[in-house]
Amino acid sequence: MRGIQTTIRSLFAAGALAAGLSMAAPAMAQDDTIKVGILHSLSGTMAISETTLKDTMLFLIDEQNKKGGLLGKKLEAVVVDPASDWPLFAEKARELIEKDKVAAVFGCWTSVSRKSVLPVFEELNNLLFYPVQYEGEESQRNVFYTGAAPNQQAIPAVDYLMSEEGGSVKRWVLAGTDYVYPQTTNKILQAYLESKGVAKEDIMVNYTPFGHSDWQTIVTDIKNFGSAGKKTAVVSTVNGDANVPFYKELANQGIKAEDIPVVAFSVGEEELAGLDTAPLVGHLTAWNYFQSVDVPENEAFIAAWKEYTKNPKRVTNDPMEAHVIGFNMWVKAVEKAGTTDPDAVIDAIIGVSVPNLSGGYSTMMPNHHITKPVLIGEIQTDGQMETVWQTSGLVVGDEWSDYLPDSKDLISDWRAPMSCGNFNVATGKCGGKGVN
Repeated sequence: MRGIQTTIRSLFAAGALAAGLSMAAPAMAQDDTIKVGILHSLSGTMAISETTLKDTMLFLIDEQNKKGGLLGKKLEAVVVDPASDWPLFAEKARELIEKDKVAAVFGCWTSVSRKSVLPVFEELNNLLFYPVQYEGEESQRNVFYTGAAPNQQAIPAVDYLMSEEGGSVKRWVLAGTDYVYPQTTNKILQAYLESKGVAKEDIMVNYTPFGHSDWQTIVTDIKNFGSAGKKTAVVSTVNGDANVPFYKELANQGIKAEDIPVVAFSVGEEELAGLDTAPLVGHLTAWNYFQSVDVPENEAFIAAWKEYTKNPKRVTNDPMEAHVIGFNMWVKAVEKAGTTDPDAVIDAIIGVSVPNLSGGYSTMMPNHHITKPVLIGEIQTDGQMETVWQTSGLVVGDEWSDYLPDSKDLISDWRAPMSCGNFNVATGKCGGKGVN
């Protein structure tokens, strides 16, 4: 453990060390930089979640430059705003790669934004580090998935709620925003619940558009569904600023956590910072990191983050940690390869392990997903989470679901000679691109 702490402290070292390096190292020409693309919405419905990820990347780049940069060059951030406009994500990605000549891109939040940029990264052979939980059913050569796959968030959350410890839930409301992540995740969850003996009539599914604000009827339906005499829970894949009126309406209608708990996959410390959390105490979130994780690695990161932002009230959250892991994996792979060339980095990054913020290490696997712990947190009055359950070890991200008939025989391995995103173990053949 001491070795891990030393690594983390050196990772976020500041001040004197950086000053010493700047004196000892030869001056770097301003144009002799490695450009890093930041592709996050700074306006529109997803800005509530994505703006802090832009700030996180600027912080990480600044920290790396304090340590001397990368391959003897400074890192230079190139920030664009795709404005929560999914086609614009593809345009901005192309601009970053073709015009700005970035070595890698860190960005996207929603799956529809990620899906829109996949063809661009494949065509132009660049790298995308994607930091948010998603629905799986994908493994693309040019993408590294540092957020959770369904088996690293959604399924463990349902398992917890089904357990005696989690309340022995029997009826399920799957409430999501109307796009690919909630739809596919709920498809997997429905199949999983039915495999556990849950009847179809005990599963209610509801979708709402991005930015949805009028929740009165839907919350009334949830309340009525939960009045059938069986313990009921809401599994929420509602994204973006629609969460604010959703939780307000839950409180307005007196839905308390002890009656119908809500477990959210897209609400973290950043979103809760803008809410009156008092009525939400006891509701749940499922992530792979919480700001409240009490280990020296996390304490050091939080202190460095607050110092960088000059704001003691700035919070940290799970997608931020995913960017920390992804960025440090990229740096380590570039150093290992001796170049930022995408093909060389793709080969070098598999097997790379870096410290996470929960006191352990995360490793990039051959399917371009990483190992992560899974935590269930209970919302507190201060907008933080108290961990009520966690996995005993790290969980490997599963790119293809075991519960969908078209996916259960598929695996991904981007190492030669397989180099395939959807290899069918039943037929012994690669289906081509690793995207459904």
